[in-house]
Amino acid sequence: MAAGDPRPPVICVLGPTASGKTDLAIGLAGHCDCELVSVDSTLVYRGLDIGSAKPDYPHHLVDICDPAEVYSAARFAMDARTAIADITRRGRTPLLVGGTMLYFRALLTGLSAMPASDPQVRGDIEREAQQQGWPALHRELGVVDPEAAARIHPNHSQRLGRALEVFRSSGVPISEWQRRAPEEPPLANDYRVVQLGIRPLQRAVLHRRIEQRFQAMLAGGFLEEVAALHGRGDLHPALPSMRAVGYRQLWQHLDGQLSLDEAVANGIAATRQLAKRQLTWLRKWPGLSWILTDEAGHAVAETPPELAEMRENDQIVPLSTGELPESALVRALRYLERGPM
Repeated sequence: MAAGDPRPPVICVLGPTASGKTDLAIGLAGHCDCELVSVDSTLVYRGLDIGSAKPDYPHHLVDICDPAEVYSAARFAMDARTAIADITRRGRTPLLVGGTMLYFRALLTGLSAMPASDPQVRGDIEREAQQQGWPALHRELGVVDPEAAARIHPNHSQRLGRALEVFRSSGVPISEWQRRAPEEPPLANDYRVVQLGIRPLQRAVLHRRIEQRFQAMLAGGFLEEVAALHGRGDLHPALPSMRAVGYRQLWQHLDGQLSLDEAVANGIAATRQLAKRQLTWLRKWPGLSWILTDEAGHAVAETPPELAEMRENDQIVPLSTGELPESALVRALRYLERGPM
C-alpha cells in the first residue's frame, strides 16, 4: 500500500486482443489477493463463449446480459463501480482486465460532455449509408438508442449520422447525453488506480497470435456457436453482440453473403483492425506503465518506435538486473511491490 494514501487500490490491466492480458491478470490475482472484473463488451453476453475467448477463471461482469440486450459504457461504469466497492468491502483488491477502451475511459475518467465530431467514425457511417441506405442505419440506431430513433426520421441523414457517431465513439446513446445526468467523478477520486499495459514488442507477433487463436476457435466450435445464435430468431446483425468481431463475419456466412473461407479471412482481418484501434487508444493513455513481451511471452527491454517517448517518462516497466527471460507476471509483481501498491 502506498504510504500516506488512504484510498484503496484498484489495478487495471489493459492491452490489445491476444496480448496475454488475461493470463497476466489471473497470475496477479493469485499473488495479490485480487478479484477480477472484466472490461470487455463481448464477455458480458451469455452464449458468446468460444468467439470471445471467455475465460474459465471467475470474473465479475461476465455473462450478465442476453445477446438481444444492448449494454452501454454508461451501464458498465455503474456496474463496475458496484463490483469494485463490493470487492473492496471484502478486503480484497479489484483487478480490472480487458480491451474495451470505451468502458475503461467511462469508468476511469467519468462521463463528460457529449463527444465532439469524429471524422473517421462519421466517414465510416457515410460509407455504410451508401452501401446499405439510411433506413438500415436507422434500424441500427433503433437497437442501440430507441429513444433517439423515435425522434429521428430514417431519411434525416444529418441527425441520424450524428446519433450513431456519438454512440459509436463514446458507447453512450445520444439520448443519454441529452438528459445531462450528473457526471460520475473519475475513479481516482475514491481509489488509488494502478494501470499496467501489456503488448508484444513486435506487431507481427500479435498478428500471428490473432490468426492462430481464430483458427483454434473454429476448431473448438465457433461456427456452431454462431449458428445456434443465428437460429434463435430474435437476434440480428445490428445488435452490438452480433457486431462483435468474428461473430459478424460468421453471421454473414450463415446468411449466404460470404463463403466460409471469406468469412474466416474477414474475421481475422477485423480482429487485427480491432487490435490496431486498441493500440491507437493506448499509445496516448495517461498513467499507463507498459510491459512489453516477446513471442514466448517473456518480458523484453526494447522499446518499439511508437512507444519510444515513454522511456523518457519512465512508462516502460524496466527489467530486473537478473538473468533473462523474465515473465510478464514477475515484472508486473515487481513493479507493484516497488511503490504503486
